[in-house]
Formats: sequence, C-alpha cells, structure tokens
Amino acid sequence: MIDIQVKNLTKFFVIGENLLQDLSFEIQEGEKVAILGRNGSGKTTLFNILTGQMDYDEGEVFINPHKRLGLISQIPRFPAGYTVENVLRSAFQELTAAKRKMEELERQMAQDNSVELLKEYDALCNRFQAGGGYGMDVEVDKICNGLGILPDQRSQAFDSLSGGEKTRVNLARLLLEKTDILLLDEPTNHLDLRSVEWLEGYINSFKGTVLAISHDRYFLDRIAQRVIEITDGHAEFYSGNYSFYIDEKQARFNLQLKKYEQEQAKLKQLGYTVERMKGWGINNRTLYRRAMSIQHRMERIEKTKRPTKEKTMKATFGEKDFSGDVVFKMKNASKSYGDRTLFSGVELTVEGGERIALLGDNGTGKTTFIKCLLGEEDCEGKIQFGPTVKWGYLPQTIHFDHPERSLYDTMLYEKNCTPQVARDRLGAFLFQGEDVFKSVGTLSGGEQSRLRLCMLMDEKINLLILDEPTNHLDIASREWIEAAIEEFEGVLLFVSHDRYFIEKFAERIWLLEDGTIRDFKCGYTKYRSILEHEAAAKTAAVTPEPKKIKEKPKGGTKDTDKLIRRLEREIEKQEAVVAGYDEKIEAAAADYQELTRLLSEKEEQDTILLDLMTQWEEAQA
Repeated sequence: MIDIQVKNLTKFFVIGENLLQDLSFEIQEGEKVAILGRNGSGKTTLFNILTGQMDYDEGEVFINPHKRLGLISQIPRFPAGYTVENVLRSAFQELTAAKRKMEELERQMAQDNSVELLKEYDALCNRFQAGGGYGMDVEVDKICNGLGILPDQRSQAFDSLSGGEKTRVNLARLLLEKTDILLLDEPTNHLDLRSVEWLEGYINSFKGTVLAISHDRYFLDRIAQRVIEITDGHAEFYSGNYSFYIDEKQARFNLQLKKYEQEQAKLKQLGYTVERMKGWGINNRTLYRRAMSIQHRMERIEKTKRPTKEKTMKATFGEKDFSGDVVFKMKNASKSYGDRTLFSGVELTVEGGERIALLGDNGTGKTTFIKCLLGEEDCEGKIQFGPTVKWGYLPQTIHFDHPERSLYDTMLYEKNCTPQVARDRLGAFLFQGEDVFKSVGTLSGGEQSRLRLCMLMDEKINLLILDEPTNHLDIASREWIEAAIEEFEGVLLFVSHDRYFIEKFAERIWLLEDGTIRDFKCGYTKYRSILEHEAAAKTAAVTPEPKKIKEKPKGGTKDTDKLIRRLEREIEKQEAVVAGYDEKIEAAAADYQELTRLLSEKEEQDTILLDLMTQWEEAQA
C-alpha cells in the first residue's frame, strides 16, 4: 500500500529558478526512507508541502487519507502557561476527552442506572482501553526516560525552555501521538548519544512509515532502508542505507564519467573523419555528402553530461611546532555549582599526538570542563600546559563581537590581513561573490561555524579543541572538516554526539559521568564493547540463579503430591518476588538506567516463575 506519492512536483520561489522540478517518488507502507541533499536543495520545503504548510506550483501530492501524519520540524505554539507535562499530554487529547466523559457518566450513574447510560459508558470504556488510555502514564514515562526529559523539567513552563529542549519535548509529543507516518527533520539535533540510540531503537521497532532528513550518518546507517537524494530539484534513488548510498553514488559517478569519456573520444574521431572527408570531397560530391551524413549523425547522438562533483573547501589547520612530551596535566581538578558537583578529583595527562573524545549525557558538564581547561571558568585543582602549547578553540555556541560587520570586514579587522588574503581565505571556505558582504548576524548556524573555522584554521596551533564541531553542518561540510582534521598532526580534544565523527577520530575517550571522568585508552568501538560488557556483568551479578527443581519423582502419588505442594509454595514466593518489582519500576520511572536494569531483572524472574508453573502443570498431569 502506498502511503505517500509525489508526481512531477514543481516549486519555485523566484520565477525561472525552480527549487523542486518534476520531483516524483513513492513511499510504501512501513518503509524507512532517508531524504538527502545539500543545504538549500529543498528537503524541508518538501516536508512542508507534504504536511500542507506550504503550497506548490505544479504536480500532484497524495497522502494516504487513512493515516495520521506528524512532522517534527517547527515547534508548534501552545497556550500561555503550558508546562512540559501539558505539552506531552496534548498527545492524548481524544483519550483525555473520553476519560472526562466517563467520569461525568459515573456521576450520573450514581443517581440513574438506566440501560442507555450503561451502554454509553461501556462503549467509552472499550474505546478508552483500545486507545491505550490505561497505559498513558507508563507511555509518557517511557518516552521521557528515553529522550532524557527529567521529572523536574516536566513541571517547567514550556516557553522557558531552550530551543534544543523544546525540540526534544516536541519530539516526545509526536512519538506519543502514535502517528502512522513520521516526518523527522534533523531529529538527532540536541540529543545526546543515549537519547539518539534510544530513538534509533524506537524507529526500528516502529511499524509505521518514516521519512527522515538528517546529517547524522551513523543514524542514517541504522534506520534507513533506502535513500532519496534531491539534486537540482530531481530525485535520485538508492536501495540501501547511507553506506550503500556513498558506494553506489561513487560507482554511478565513475560509470557516467567513463561513458562520457568514451563518447567524447568517439565524437572526436568522427569529427576528424568528417573534416578529412570534407577536404577530399571538394571535387567529389559523394564523399562530401557522406561527410555531411556523418556530421548529422553526430548531432543526433544523445550526449552524456559530464559528471561533476560539488565544490569542496580546501584549507588546513596551521600548525605550531611542539617540543616536549606533555601537552597538559590536570591534578585533582574539581568543579561545583552550589551542591551540584560536575566533576571532582580529575587526574589526567595528555601527550603529543593524542586524539581524545569527551563524551557524556547532556547536562553532565562537558562544555564547562572545556572552559575550566582553557581558564574561561575557575575550578579547584591544578591545570598545567606545556611551555610551547598554543591552542585553538571552536565553541559550541558561536559568538561574534560585531555581528553587524560583513564577513569581509570581519576578516580584515579580526585577522589583520590584506583585502586579497581576506578574499582568498573566505573563498577557500566557499564564501564567494556577493556572499562576503553579508553581515555576520544574518548567517545561519552552520555558516557561522564555517566562518569561525575559517578564522581559526589560519592560526598556528598544536592543540585543537572542538565543542560539537559538526552541529549545523550538512554532510558535505562535515566531510570537509574531517579531511582538514586528518591533516592536523597536533593534539585533538573534542566534544561530539556525532558517532561517525567519534569513530573516525577518537583514539582515547573520556567519559564524564556521575561526577568523575573515566579514561578509556581505546577507540569508540572498543569503548562501546567495554560498556556493554560491564552492563551485562552488572545485570548477571544482581540476577539470582534460578532455583533448580528436582526432577519429578517417578514413584507413587504420595511423592507426586509432595512435589506439587512444594512447587505451589515456590510459585507463591516467586509471584511475590515478581509483584515486588512493580513498585520499584514505578519509583524508578525517572531514572533511565535504573529502569532498564529493573525491567531486565523482572524479565528474568518472570522466566523463573514460568518454569515453575510448567513443572507444576506436568506434576498435576
């Protein structure tokens, strides 16, 4: 069954310049599809057209009328005073209305037990139960735990949240609405690694249809079954995940280039033949007519367009020579805000050439740790840099002292360079033509990051510190910064939630968790393996071994009766153990790790209970 169908869709903002041109594709029920394309190619415009928020100029758009469609892109407006809990509960408007009606009928039935009221109440109960009304609280807790929405945050006013927090709450609301078709526009922005992994699991188990725009390559590899790339307003199709798309796109480029070169060689040879035959045909009309026939055939040949690759930025980090072994040391470093300790007793030593990823959940203090290291915030303990260390820092939130200045003037004033050098540097970062006269304050987040990198890369440094360097960057820009970092031979310390980036560069990992920093001297894959092994060992340690039940005696009924009574006692005890987990699970609803552990333990105890029940049934038989 088709959930979405687009035929010859055309959308233009400036007459003669179409953003989408004759775009056509189909999405089948239950498909997970990634929508790719460079920034400005029309991906978000397409989503706005699918949801009816934007009109189009030509073509047809079909959305299955029996399916509910939800978009996580723009944050909807909610009434003044709405808390996070109100926003989350707005996903259950129909169920909430049914519950209020049930309560009203209950009050009426206390005075009037008519058959009509009983029938209406029974129908409402069935509808409420079928819609999952009795599981609303559990569902809200599960989604909030997965996305890291804390209990105290749920009582906050929605308008008081940051943009990232609003995005996260709105994503939770959309997931709670139980839509049949999910349109996700950069859903992993503002999510930490734990939340992104949870979202991947949710999408993979989701029975409906998913269209996702994302620059998170690791995420796309995990959830996408196929890829639609929007290029020059048209759709290119790839029947696999992101890794398949990369390999297939290169193979298609190579094939088109080879075909183009073969055609050009053939046309060149035919052109040479025509010119010779024309020369010979001055006195021979037959040869001349043959030459003209060949020339007409050349003109009718359908020529392959020469494939081109997108322009890439060409720049490298300037490097300062480093002498010595130790880049910096931290001794007994600690940082607290009132009663809250971000980290304490940190002892770390960094030597030349290391590449370190600082990981941790949102709010654990990673950015604060970086600021303490650089002296932008005070902390206890001792931090000592090597004598020849010079660092460069790209913060998560980009700030320019004079946002009213143009890019060109910003380079001239802040880098103290000549006009030609300013032009050359900006051009290397794809700021060309009239773009250099835009004011810095009008740039997008990704463009501001690119400008700051442009200014940073000219500096002679041997310690590069990056805080979420791939935020706001499209895939092409991420690949470019990765290429630049690969050439950098100094020390790299970075904070990132981009697992593709982490896996590519991290040779050492610092995990900021529970007020301490754990030091893993390995890459991301081994680090994940260590954590998974520790989690499995912890679960095994707290899970008691199933009690071994003696085999059913083969004697007479007396022995069988004893076995049945013993099994009944053990079943009663085991049922009490299983029931005891319900209160613990309810109490741990706000603690994702504790909740996961308790659910795993309860599953083990349920298995033990089932085994006892099976033995009891066999004994009864």
